[in-house]
Amino acid sequence: MASTVKLYHNPRCSKSRQALQLIESEGIKPDIIEYLKHPPSYRELEQLLDLLGLEPRQLMRTGEKLYKENNLDDLNLSRKDLIKAMAEHPKLIERPILIHDGKAVIGRPPEKILGIL
Repeated sequence: MASTVKLYHNPRCSKSRQALQLIESEGIKPDIIEYLKHPPSYRELEQLLDLLGLEPRQLMRTGEKLYKENNLDDLNLSRKDLIKAMAEHPKLIERPILIHDGKAVIGRPPEKILGIL
């Protein structure tokens, strides 16, 4: 039985589009999650962070206006606060993210995804 390949994708992002193209060039049709339309829940973000082996800020787009507007650079914010912010504002989540066989990777650069396919 083939394992599922999931891609957290933003079609407006060139890196995300490049990652999708790389996956498809390998003959793989991933389950595409347009996370801006269908944001991951708090629990899903916790699971993603565990798979990635990252802390919340490492998954956040710190250059986003929302990051600054919500004072997310405040070092007193807890892990829970940061995950909650990503759940409420999915634009803060770095992309693309590929999940395959219990592993996950952020596709920056997009070629990084090939390491887990």
